[in-house]
Amino acid sequence: MQWFHTLEARLTRTALELAVIAMAAVVALAFYQVVTRFVIGHPSVWSELASRSAMIWMVFLGLAAAFRQGAMIAVDFLLDISPPRIRKPLYCVVAFASLVFLALLIWYGAGMTMRVRGQHLAGLQITIAWVYAALPVGAAFAVFGVIGRLVEVLHDPDAGREGGLKEISKQT
Repeated sequence: MQWFHTLEARLTRTALELAVIAMAAVVALAFYQVVTRFVIGHPSVWSELASRSAMIWMVFLGLAAAFRQGAMIAVDFLLDISPPRIRKPLYCVVAFASLVFLALLIWYGAGMTMRVRGQHLAGLQITIAWVYAALPVGAAFAVFGVIGRLVEVLHDPDAGREGGLKEISKQT
């Protein structure tokens, strides 16, 4: 089980680091767009689309860390109001539902990515499949986060009780 924990931690950290890089790209591209539009007076034709594409990647890559931390507000609420004896089974049901959803995202996201590979983003001259690929890639990273969190909850009696938002604030 240790090998899975190590793999999951590395994958989740990699996804989070890539999401942070994508966020930095979004900020830089949006700043560039504002400068070219309002300061120079000649708006860039490609930076808005590139910024939007980076934002999509940021969201789907950040999904892995969110699932790993258990940062699902509705689940926190359900765990808070449920009796202690049903918290773990409830968390298992939620994890299973999340894994089914992520599997659907991987399946349909990969299919959509393959279908649009012939289309190009205007102004960037790259295939739009690179943007659509964020769905299956981000969902694949998130699968490891969901399983890692589930294993943690099943082995630690209090892990399912604390919400992800509380854990994230403890780490900072």
